[in-house]
Amino acid sequence: MNAPPAIDYETIFLQAPVGMCISENRVIQRCNDAMASTFGYTREALQGASFLTLYPTRDEFLRTGDRIIPIMNARGRYSDERIMRRANQELFWCHVTGHALQQNAPLGPGIWTFEDVSEKRPVTAELTAREREIAALLVEGKTSKLIAREIALSPRTVEMHRAKLMRKFGAATSSELVHKLVGLHL
Repeated sequence: MNAPPAIDYETIFLQAPVGMCISENRVIQRCNDAMASTFGYTREALQGASFLTLYPTRDEFLRTGDRIIPIMNARGRYSDERIMRRANQELFWCHVTGHALQQNAPLGPGIWTFEDVSEKRPVTAELTAREREIAALLVEGKTSKLIAREIALSPRTVEMHRAKLMRKFGAATSSELVHKLVGLHL
């Protein structure tokens, strides 16, 4: 009987149909072709780069890191949908999933995937960094009270941002806003 062919994990990683990278301390160590293509860079340009390169603002990069740490410590993995930035400065919705390779090192060595979901959820309104953050948390189904607790704002301030989002997206209700944010225009 013939032995099964050897599995070439390097080729699988590089040719995977979803953007993938290996990171350490929020610096991309290796990435595949799909990730480079999604963000509009070459693999070589991303390797060694901070994840900061992929965020709309430095503040969003820092706040997201702060939000990831307790979740990764508790579960060893993290997943969300957020607005990210391509090399050409275009903003787009991206589904991000990460897995820590070392327990109690949430931002240490890890494997991350990035899936462009902009076809289902286009960025249609000019949003501030805080509005993008709140929009991402609304899409996760979180209430204003939970969002306020998670990002250290008052519930009233979160409601103010939600109201601005509703005006920008032409939504009459919070439910309609969430549907528009996820691309299910009613």
